[in-house]
Amino acid sequence: MKPEETIDYFLKIVWQSVANKYNQIASGYGITQALGYMLINIHEEGTAVSQIACLLGVKSTSLSRTLRNMEELGLIYRQVDEADKRSVKIFLTPFGKEKKQVAKDVVRKFNEYLNQHIAEEERSQLAMVLNKINKLTLEYDPENKR
Repeated sequence: MKPEETIDYFLKIVWQSVANKYNQIASGYGITQALGYMLINIHEEGTAVSQIACLLGVKSTSLSRTLRNMEELGLIYRQVDEADKRSVKIFLTPFGKEKKQVAKDVVRKFNEYLNQHIAEEERSQLAMVLNKINKLTLEYDPENKR
């Protein structure tokens, strides 16, 4: 089977194109696609490091370099959770809030562009198929070939 005959090939090339476009745009604002994604997902009341790790599909310990970089850029600060001293929450600085708004605007404009060029029925079908692929992926057991 050729790579271009697999579903995951198309998922990967499309996501790479989207991520590259976001990186290209984000670089004009001094951030990356990954930083923008993280900023969008840090809430006003703070977000636990474990929540961010789960969202990104990485271990909390793997985030330390990225979070340190974000602190050095003045985007975030960390604070021990008062309710649970074992947990650390991430908060946005005023500069981080500014960059979060930029990231949200970039995502909104890009999606408006896509929506102008993809019919509602196509978007609906795409969402349905992607949800099905996700469900099947989670259910897939190579041993049982379900």
